[in-house]
Amino acid sequence: MSSLNQQLQHAQQRINSSLSAELEAPVSPYSEGAGDNLGRVYQAIQYSVMNGGKRMRPLLVFASADAVLAGRKQTSKSLDLSACAIEFIHCYSLVHDDLPAMDDDDLRRGQPTVHKAFDDATAILSGDALQAMAFEALSRADDIPPAQQIALVKELALAAGPVGMVGGQALDIAATDQRVNLEQLEQMHSLKTGALIRAAVAMGAICAGASEQQRIALDHYARAVGLAFQVHDDILDVESDTTTLGKTAGADIALNKSTYPALLGLSQAKDMAQQLLQQALTALKDFDEHADTLRQLAHYAVTRNH
Repeated sequence: MSSLNQQLQHAQQRINSSLSAELEAPVSPYSEGAGDNLGRVYQAIQYSVMNGGKRMRPLLVFASADAVLAGRKQTSKSLDLSACAIEFIHCYSLVHDDLPAMDDDDLRRGQPTVHKAFDDATAILSGDALQAMAFEALSRADDIPPAQQIALVKELALAAGPVGMVGGQALDIAATDQRVNLEQLEQMHSLKTGALIRAAVAMGAICAGASEQQRIALDHYARAVGLAFQVHDDILDVESDTTTLGKTAGADIALNKSTYPALLGLSQAKDMAQQLLQQALTALKDFDEHADTLRQLAHYAVTRNH
């Protein structure tokens, strides 16, 4: 079994190659005559997408498909496009989340945030563009039956919208300077962070033609990993430093945001992360060794340092 670092490196090479191809300025009748006027937006898109990143969500797409296929041949086109689509949505969310009207962050992945490197308007437009590009990419996933292709679009749209990530962000803003209980905090992060993680796992399963039973089990896994990822994020905001994180440490405390350490205490927050890890591993009990990357990712979610 290859190490998670090897899996991450392989997935990063695979997704970065696909992303580079996707990020070439598209030829479209809508852009005729625009010339260099669009150049600044494209530069901001390139900057936000190709400026590092763990690529965890694309890896979840690939790993989920591997778990379902169990050694059978993969359908690479739909998987690669799904991985690009979900990374576009993730990057767009980071660009907008960093804006002054949201979290007002100066650093992302150790570099100036997009609105700092460019300007607020360009950051907003590049995020808008990335969201559209995600669904355009899925429109070309034609190596699978149309019903599966539509399922991919629906999965990503629900995860990105008001009943998913955007809804979680709205709850997060509303909770600033407010005392929320554990149930409310879990709901917020299940939407803000967990929805895209669940979508990544679901999209890999859809591409691979997973059974209903397999999809339910994988969704239980993804729910637990998504929440564990956020709990550990909150812990890192307390324990880590800006250089290691690549973003401003202590930002949640500075903004008086509701977090798991603030609500439970640091020790209990760590216990919760471990409990969620066990839930994720239990959900994979009926999958063979081809699900080991998913198992490694569950451990990574609660042990990473950034």
